[in-house]
Amino acid sequence: VQLVESGGGLVQAGGSLRLSCAASGRTFGVYDMGWFRQALGKEREFVSVINWRGDSTSYTDSVKGRFAISRDNAKNTVSLQMNSLKPEDTAVYYCAARIGIGSSPQTSTYDYAFWGQGTLVTVSS
Repeated sequence: VQLVESGGGLVQAGGSLRLSCAASGRTFGVYDMGWFRQALGKEREFVSVINWRGDSTSYTDSVKGRFAISRDNAKNTVSLQMNSLKPEDTAVYYCAARIGIGSSPQTSTYDYAFWGQGTLVTVSS
């Protein structure tokens, strides 16, 4: 599966952005979809995941209550709504996919076989 992110940009602290990830292929519905981010000089970290059926989500603690992940299996897309953005949310955000059927959603980068090219989110103070 090929993944293409969009929606990044520059926003002031407290603002909102909506990231989208478009997936190619006809088997999107079997993939758990995750969002990860990588700040300058830091390791890539888990942000959120939604399972293949779309009925289970998980978030890293720092974004709980501010970010919301969703998917549309009919359109092969997954989105990340980001509200109340903080300067520490500044990073390149990556969409990732792994086969989800038969397992629980995972939060490690090592569990994801497919990655997008990333989209930069910059939050100014």
